[in-house]
Amino acid sequence: MIERKVIQSLVESYDQEEITIGVLGGHSALDVCRGAKKHGFCTLAVCQKGRDKTYTKYYKTRNDGRGCIDKTIVLDRFSEITKPLVQEQLRNENTIFIHNRYFWVYFNFTDIENNFGIPIFGTRSMLKLEERNVPKNQYYLLQKAGIRSPKIFTSPHDINRLAIIKVNEAIRGYERAFFFASNFSDYKKKSEQLLEKKMITKETLQQAVIEEYVIGAQINFNYFYSAIDDELEIMGTDTRRQTNLDGLIRLPADEQLEVLKHIKPKIIETGHIAATTKESIIESIFELGEKFVNTTKKEYPPGIIGPFALQGAMVADKGREEMVVFDVSLRIPGSPLTQFTPHSGYLYGESISYGERIALELKKAIQTNRLKELVT
Repeated sequence: MIERKVIQSLVESYDQEEITIGVLGGHSALDVCRGAKKHGFCTLAVCQKGRDKTYTKYYKTRNDGRGCIDKTIVLDRFSEITKPLVQEQLRNENTIFIHNRYFWVYFNFTDIENNFGIPIFGTRSMLKLEERNVPKNQYYLLQKAGIRSPKIFTSPHDINRLAIIKVNEAIRGYERAFFFASNFSDYKKKSEQLLEKKMITKETLQQAVIEEYVIGAQINFNYFYSAIDDELEIMGTDTRRQTNLDGLIRLPADEQLEVLKHIKPKIIETGHIAATTKESIIESIFELGEKFVNTTKKEYPPGIIGPFALQGAMVADKGREEMVVFDVSLRIPGSPLTQFTPHSGYLYGESISYGERIALELKKAIQTNRLKELVT
């Protein structure tokens, strides 16, 4: 892995008055660039040919001040970002990269850890921990932090309650072909159907996580940990929109049964809906986040930097409300609409987006000569 001191030395050599905020063209890039522009940074999006118009055309910066994408680099494939000439161009622009989900969808983790010689805002070594088949991953961190998470079945033979089998699609390995089962025979029947339709492979099925399905109100808690102020903030709360599941659950029960004869439910992320929470659970939300931050500092120094999210469901099966976390985002979550929940407004006077919060952190670090503390 590229040593942190090498990256810190590089960022200290940058022209601090000409810092560029870099993103991959997708996920939360527009939100990041909008916040960066608002606070005086130049922005750069690295795009993949054929899906670049959002950045090269529709939201590019105009002479009249509209737009938020100042510069673009268009590559045949996202993974070409580690080529020496591309990295040289990024360094010449004094680029600090804000990583998002695209980093672990389109890249080889080892390549990013070892060969991407650009400062990343956040903890580079934690990028891969959202994957469920790597050591000391998100489940390990949740356990170490003492945060409740669903029971994991080590074998399909052990399934004795409703479980969700988290298996990736055969064609698009980053998308999900999750299915539900209540016992082994149910698991066997449904997995064989998916294998027959070539929606999954035997390999992805073997790598799948079999997780207790938690019945509760699903909600995502979106945080920002300021390494400059050593303070945790709640950016907002939201819930997911998933296709084709959302369409199915909006049908009457008898129609659902009829539709399910022809299609199977899928859980593919499409968007998010802002969801407010009661003030009475805010303290417990902070406590969860603080436990997680402290655990990452111990397990993956320097620990989480900036955005992350604990995603799960609020349950009341023990007579009190409790969060059960079944997913962790170790980077900026894909929900810029957290700006439209009130939590950051309670702190800053008005609600701010993740993009703006990241820009504020970088701006403060530059002003206090502490930029190297935010990059790896």
